[in-house]
Amino acid sequence: MLGIAHSCNLIQWLFCSLLFFGLGPRLSRTKTEYMMCDFNATRHEGGDVSLDGQVVVQKDTFRYLGSVLQKDGDIDEDVRHRISAGWLKWRQASGILCDKRVPQKLKGKFYRTAIRPAMLYGAECWPTKRRHVQQLSVAEMRMLR
Repeated sequence: MLGIAHSCNLIQWLFCSLLFFGLGPRLSRTKTEYMMCDFNATRHEGGDVSLDGQVVVQKDTFRYLGSVLQKDGDIDEDVRHRISAGWLKWRQASGILCDKRVPQKLKGKFYRTAIRPAMLYGAECWPTKRRHVQQLSVAEMRMLR
């Protein structure tokens, strides 16, 4: 049975050999950017990050798997993004939601199954504050009017 350290060395060796033969992943020097998390709000004055002599751009926000991450760990940008996604879904469905011939009960069910999930996608892992809940409820009330 192989140990964990031996397995890691084997994986590292395989990855390095793939890179040596030009078969591994390639980084785009123009598209690559990085974000340094600063949760304690202390300023770290480090050197520039470079890739083959070209300086890599530092960002304050970063989009990852549909969520917007901020360097200070806050979720303001992500809440704004999810609210705009909810409005986008609302505009796409406004033909149904604004039709007088569609019953109110069906409109409510449609809202709860199509628009609200678009607004709350990923919210189960948000460290919410009152202002975020307030922003979401204001957007929801505006949609329901």
